[in-house]
Amino acid sequence: MQTALIAAAIGGNITVWGMFAQATLTVKLVMVVLVLASFWCWSIIVQKIMQYRAARREAGRFDQAFWSGEPLDALFDQIGAEPSGAAEKIFAAGMTEWRRSHREDGGLIPGATARIDRSMDVAIAKEAERLQKGLPVLATTGSTAPFIGLFGTVIGIMNAFIEIAAQQNTNLAVVAPGIAEALLATGIGLLAAIPAVIFYNKLNADSERILSGYEAFADEFATILSRQLDS
Repeated sequence: MQTALIAAAIGGNITVWGMFAQATLTVKLVMVVLVLASFWCWSIIVQKIMQYRAARREAGRFDQAFWSGEPLDALFDQIGAEPSGAAEKIFAAGMTEWRRSHREDGGLIPGATARIDRSMDVAIAKEAERLQKGLPVLATTGSTAPFIGLFGTVIGIMNAFIEIAAQQNTNLAVVAPGIAEALLATGIGLLAAIPAVIFYNKLNADSERILSGYEAFADEFATILSRQLDS
């Protein structure tokens, strides 16, 4: 009975599209913004999952090559000074500075260890920026989407009360359209926010683990070079 009354209140169409069509312009804009934000977040989520998988595979392949016993100079000549992989870039940054620190007579320029560390730190910072690009969008959507949806809810309820006052009638046919569009705005806001928060936490943790692996490799590589300097 209640469903039939609500359907009659909003022109017999209680689908999501029907409620959207009956909403005011302000509430429609709120819904459109939330839907676009949701699609944007999902595109970032899919892209980041693929990017992190590729980064882990590349790091695993390079780790095997690095610890295979092949001379570091030969490995550096093989991958080149500008490789595509993140782990390779960190290694190349250290090796490039290592070679630049040698004088023509074969001696080392003082402060080589510090410069090598800084070079690898810069490479790690660039990879961190690349890995975490887009994550602030997820955080922003997760924190603001419920409030944007709440704004649409408030507008919808205000319209319902205005309609009640205009018609001086509290019949369900008067109240239902505004309440329906208000609840729809809230639902879309939660639909955009919940996945954004969940995947932000997951992807942020994944990126931190990948960066921790880069930092651990840089420390091990710096230790190897330091040992060669001491010898």
